[in-house]
Amino acid sequence: MSHLSPAAGRTLGADLRALRKARGVTLAALAQRLGRSVGWLSQVERDLSQPPVSDLRGIAGALDVPLSLLCAHSDAPDAEVGHIVRRNARRPIGARTPGLTEELVSPDLTDAFEVVHSTFAPGARAAAPQVRPTQEVGFLLSGRLDLTIATRRFTVGAGDSFRIRGEPFEWHNPYAIPAAAIWVIAPPVY
Repeated sequence: MSHLSPAAGRTLGADLRALRKARGVTLAALAQRLGRSVGWLSQVERDLSQPPVSDLRGIAGALDVPLSLLCAHSDAPDAEVGHIVRRNARRPIGARTPGLTEELVSPDLTDAFEVVHSTFAPGARAAAPQVRPTQEVGFLLSGRLDLTIATRRFTVGAGDSFRIRGEPFEWHNPYAIPAAAIWVIAPPVY
């Protein structure tokens, strides 16, 4: 039995299905990677079964997402689940780059897009250029951020927005204050 809250079961399966499909992985292929049956994985995706943390680790690894994304569902009141995400209930995601904190603002990953809040610490930078099979729009809430999109370099400030369409991009915050941004990413990648 898992240690997930009851609210987790209402979104975990849908999130897993959305992540699996966004990566083009079939139910059978993921079940095989996990050493589990297709039936078991299907039950997890339909929220009929809650996997133990050990299986969640395997799923997170197979889908290349942090375990925190799968474990950190909130205990929102029933009326808010799927509609409201309170500031203190955002799920941490993408904790792989030092100096970058990312939180899921979307209620779950079942839409054709996801919304992410990112905070870039002073001095933080992307480890390498990233290329994602997505379309993304970012809006800088505060601070400044240096971006390289394809071969073009930009500096964006609070109130500025930008778009990335499957192009290589990098970010760097060489400034003395944190930069905060909201990203809309389609399809969901976290």
